[in-house]
Amino acid sequence: MALTWNQALAWRLGRHLLDPVGTCSVGDVVGRLGAVPAHPDTTPELAVGLRRTGSRSGDVARALDAGEVFKTYAFRGATHLLTPEEGGIYLALRASGRQWELPSWQEAYGLTPADWPAFREAVREAVVERPLTRQELRGAVGRRRRFRDAAAGLSSNSDTLLKSLMWQGDLCFGPARDDEATVQSLHRVARWAGLPSVDDAGRRAVEAYIRTYGPTAADGLQYHLGAGLSASRKALRGWLDDMSDRLVTVDVEGDDLLISADDVDALTSTTVIPTIRLLPAADPWVMGPGTADPHVVPPAHRQAVTRGANLVLADGVVAGTWTRKAGTLTVTWLREGDPPDHDFLGGEAAHLAAILGTELDLNVRAV
Repeated sequence: MALTWNQALAWRLGRHLLDPVGTCSVGDVVGRLGAVPAHPDTTPELAVGLRRTGSRSGDVARALDAGEVFKTYAFRGATHLLTPEEGGIYLALRASGRQWELPSWQEAYGLTPADWPAFREAVREAVVERPLTRQELRGAVGRRRRFRDAAAGLSSNSDTLLKSLMWQGDLCFGPARDDEATVQSLHRVARWAGLPSVDDAGRRAVEAYIRTYGPTAADGLQYHLGAGLSASRKALRGWLDDMSDRLVTVDVEGDDLLISADDVDALTSTTVIPTIRLLPAADPWVMGPGTADPHVVPPAHRQAVTRGANLVLADGVVAGTWTRKAGTLTVTWLREGDPPDHDFLGGEAAHLAAILGTELDLNVRAV
């Protein structure tokens, strides 16, 4: 099957709930994307809100309070939103590297691999009744003489020790208290499904990635699940082999790429319709395949994307950036040729304004 990149990206826009924009819940959007960057707070509000019709300011915060999604450390050591039903897939892969067993970790925290079961139990007991600030958690765990030194790492600015506990499913972030972050037991999240086995998690993560970010090469999986979550190349190859009867290879302008067999008909029948979408910086649209993917991020625009610019997509390809200052939304068109007219961008500007809870005047300029 021979396809064009325009077709492939048009199908992917649909899978990302960007064309058409979805009508589902916050949790459904996060579940479809796998993970959504959680910092700063505006990023998930926009990444999720721009994929939902009728979005309003604070939707993601309300979903967090309701346990529809939760916040934790996941990809690349950064905070992300995950769903309680599927989030364990990604945490299991992140934990499979067992970084806390490295000699440098043992030296830094005074914890041997044999100490970790008891240390984790102490942490879980500390948060069983309520969320705690980092300092409160340090104090509670530090009351056990055995872990007094290690407990100091629980309030470190780097959160290195907290990350390892979150990867293992012991903690996640809780509601802020007096503008201070808290951590809580993941069992306070009502639909928390726990961590599956590593192989089960790997196969499910591979399938989810291909169905949302496909058509893709094995290199895309390595970037997202390998570099992003520390899954090994050998393991990724094994999970792909396990799924070989459920995958199909398609030719996209000379590249042999993988797609789920269940999605072949939808992909090949996709009609390419001109689309413009506004997305926040570090949106999963670019972070999933990586900013080095020239089909999504033209090399000439990569520097702007990696430096944290908000994104303007034209047919799924980064074609500009946007900024908001006071009540003005400025779209900067980076692609050769005339920028889209105000009418074409107006709907996107209105959608963005609704999520931000403000009114915006649109200004379009070309570079």
